[in-house]
Amino acid sequence: MNKIKIEILGLSSSQSQTTGSFALVLGEVEGERRLPIIIGMFEAQAIALEIEKITPNRPMTHDLFKSFAHGFDFEVQEIIISDLKEGVFFAKIVCSNGIKDIEIDARPSDAIAIGIRFEVPFYTYEKVLSEAGIILTDDEEVLEEENEPVVVEKEGERLQDFSVDKLNEMLDEALNAEDYEKAAKIRDEINKRS
Repeated sequence: MNKIKIEILGLSSSQSQTTGSFALVLGEVEGERRLPIIIGMFEAQAIALEIEKITPNRPMTHDLFKSFAHGFDFEVQEIIISDLKEGVFFAKIVCSNGIKDIEIDARPSDAIAIGIRFEVPFYTYEKVLSEAGIILTDDEEVLEEENEPVVVEKEGERLQDFSVDKLNEMLDEALNAEDYEKAAKIRDEINKRS
């Protein structure tokens, strides 16, 4: 089967009825089709942290996988969104130790979170894209984070109202509380000022 290279286009709160779910939107590199996959909050957080290069105070499960693989001289080669059965996506993590190649079955969200940490390419097959892929019209857009001011703690307090020193203090507090979504927003505000 021919593999089609895909990339991460976005991660946003899902419009589905499941509370705490997110939409991971993948898109073909040389095409217009999009592959939206609904994932859980913790998996979305693991993906977002690595994309944003935020280091949590304690290693997450996917970081543990990376340390474990390196400890046994295995490298992840690629991630494949391999199948879709009854509305459920399946993925494979393709690994190698230089002598032996193995494929590990995984949920797509975990496979993507691991693949980002190893900086490997992502693929899917035509049958998956033709069954679940969508093409956005001019009236539709991939959901992205809105550019509204971020309100924190008390009503009316916005990140842009705080000094850089206060923002750094708030960033440390958010990381210690493992509130990575808030930490990413604070970090973005600090970066805007640099």
